[in-house]
Amino acid sequence: MNSRTVRQLVPGPAGAIECAIDAPERVDEAGLALICHPHPQHGGTMDNKVAQTLARAVLALGWRSVRFNFRGVGASEGRWDEGRGEIDDALAVLAALRREHEPLLLAGFSFGAYVAAQAAARLPDDAKAQRLALVGPSTQKQQLPAVPADTVVIHGEADDVVPLAATFDWARPQALPVTVFPGTGHFFHGQLALLKNVLVQQLRTGS
Repeated sequence: MNSRTVRQLVPGPAGAIECAIDAPERVDEAGLALICHPHPQHGGTMDNKVAQTLARAVLALGWRSVRFNFRGVGASEGRWDEGRGEIDDALAVLAALRREHEPLLLAGFSFGAYVAAQAAARLPDDAKAQRLALVGPSTQKQQLPAVPADTVVIHGEADDVVPLAATFDWARPQALPVTVFPGTGHFFHGQLALLKNVLVQQLRTGS
């Protein structure tokens, strides 16, 4: 993401997982923020612009940002596992890089939001994430679990990949607020600066 980004391989269930780690400028880190990228079979990588925007937002709030490539993407070993193994990949990165008792923020875009939500649900009670941020979550093709009431959910009104209605259908039974960007498509073209600002504001408000 910048010249200070550290690239690192960590062990995963299907082989090595490629990670990109960015440290905040402040000394007192808020904790670890793990960011999951969009669908690997549709060109998704940890360098996706929305995933990088998520990283910039959490860095601004003092979190250490970790992006990673799912199995079979970039330098990550293995191959696509229809979402099952990709959740295992996220948990493996946490196991490798999360410090003991370190606060955790889980975030993801599109398919990555599904993975982040599922990973959050699998964590034991004594290791739960403090916050969850889901951008354009894949609520039509994937089965997202229920999420905490303070989860940040952002969706584009004109999303042509994941219909806004699908995310409303998932959020409604939970009485979960959804922030809608008017006229915005799935990839938030032209809206990345606003997306970062809204993420910073909403994550700061609930912290």
